[in-house]
Amino acid sequence: MTHESSNPNRRSFLKASGLLTGGAMLSSFGATAGDHLVRGFHLSVNDTIKVALIGCGGRGRGAAQQALSTKQNVKIVALADAFRDNLDQAYKILSERGLKAADGSPKVDVPEDHKFVGFDAYKQAIALADVVILATPPGFRPSHFEEAVRQGKHIFMEKPVATDAPGVRRVLAAAEEAKKKKLNVVVGLQRRYQPSYRDMIKRIHDGALGDIIGGQVYWISGGVWHKPRQPNQTEMDYQMRNWYYFNWLCGDHINEQHVHNIDVANWVKNSYPVSCQGTGGRQVRNGKDDGEIFDHHIVDFVYADGTTINSQCRHYEGTYSRVDELFLGTKGKVEGMEKRSSALMSYNGQPLYTHDAKADGNPYQIEHDELFEAIAKGQYTFADAERVAKSTMTAIMGRMATYSGKVVKWDEALNSQIDLFPEKLAWDAMPKSLPDKDGFYPIAVPGKTITV
Repeated sequence: MTHESSNPNRRSFLKASGLLTGGAMLSSFGATAGDHLVRGFHLSVNDTIKVALIGCGGRGRGAAQQALSTKQNVKIVALADAFRDNLDQAYKILSERGLKAADGSPKVDVPEDHKFVGFDAYKQAIALADVVILATPPGFRPSHFEEAVRQGKHIFMEKPVATDAPGVRRVLAAAEEAKKKKLNVVVGLQRRYQPSYRDMIKRIHDGALGDIIGGQVYWISGGVWHKPRQPNQTEMDYQMRNWYYFNWLCGDHINEQHVHNIDVANWVKNSYPVSCQGTGGRQVRNGKDDGEIFDHHIVDFVYADGTTINSQCRHYEGTYSRVDELFLGTKGKVEGMEKRSSALMSYNGQPLYTHDAKADGNPYQIEHDELFEAIAKGQYTFADAERVAKSTMTAIMGRMATYSGKVVKWDEALNSQIDLFPEKLAWDAMPKSLPDKDGFYPIAVPGKTITV
């Protein structure tokens, strides 16, 4: 997810795409001397936009590179991470590109006293910036988002935005504050910024496929990395280094990865499911280094009109892979919207509409292009946080169903009081999920595990 490409021609892109179907698009606002949110803030496109990167791993570095690749005068001025080695690697990679601002100064301008390490490092970095990139493991997203909103910063944050219901509720509350403060918030569900998805889903909403009566969404692949346990490594350090395998940090891969496809289902349906049920477990990935997450989830999400969208995600090495979506309507179907040859099809095999993807551009770059252009022009345009919080909650609700084996309803899931986050953040503190004497972590057992 660190793709790079040249910037698309924004004028032709806006003309050709259904922009209103992407991120939550809001009205522009004028700058006045009495508006503390706008006063002296990027009223000229030549102003420097100062950016802090919170979370210096691969996705954070990629997002920072995309911010630096926009047409605006962007500078990275602060870095924060729990681990010094992550921060140093990010600084090295970003600096090596040698990008220069219009005045010849480096675009990566982070002196030593602007490099912050530790669990509270984000607060100091946020204070130095106009825009923050939040790219830590998602378990930290609620507190980091709250702080960025409290300090009045524009925000790009990665998906998902929480790992449990209490975290989702915190994000929803902070999203309301961001709206009041007119802070632009873009979240990295890049399909919402991909021209093919915007175009096709706008046509679906306009009735090209009739009523959507079913669908399937997929993220089935081979899995991700492990980092071996080191001698004398604390449990907190180990789980943080292997964040993907622990629910307080990741939320399981149905949340961390599959939220992309689940969000597309919610987008197509223009709503959120009212209930779900499913199954899952650990079939092939069940070692000590696989933490506590499942390796497969299959969930039926049921919407208020009775439509069921089937969701599949799994991590099996050496098996068939698929990452896309299929939707069925009363007039036809669509799948493969991420592909350049995507089309709306009738059931007799005739194309109803084919998307022209010649000038689509890179959606990872587009989301930054649009965010930073809005900021430079003093416009309040993007409010993604509420929508993504609800799609995150959809994924978490799916995990609740597969872990418990029960039918889970939206309201009870959202109001769950089960808090996965550790009571204390310190390198010698203990997370809530711990290995047994043989080194294995507790795994959810359907029919026994309580998730709501």
